Amino acid sequence: MDDNKTADSRYIQQHLANERTYLAWVRTGIAIVGLGFLAAGVVFRATSFEHIGRWIAAIIGVGAVLFGAIIMACATRDYMVKQKGINQETFRSPRVSVWVTFASLGLMDMFLLALVIILLMY
Repeated sequence: MDDNKTADSRYIQQHLANERTYLAWVRTGIAIVGLGFLAAGVVFRATSFEHIGRWIAAIIGVGAVLFGAIIMACATRDYMVKQKGINQETFRSPRVSVWVTFASLGLMDMFLLALVIILLMY
């Protein structure tokens, strides 16, 4: 028997899948940050809703950047927890982080919808 084998080597496929999932969450976080920059950069014409539109764009921009950073931090934490769970055969899939992500993206969607409506109406 090879003495150089680690606990990770017993579950190579699971660890590789964990890494792919982690990278997908990081890409999601980066995309959300990009969406925040895009929303914050929206330029409004002089309308009666210009002030409200700028506030919505600022809220979306700052919120998206913060949310993207939170997603990347949670992804890193989940990666480490899953790595340990795989090796100890106690893996549990995360439910809370998925629901928080879903709810946060829904809130951002509502703000973006308001921003688009303001842009299209005026």
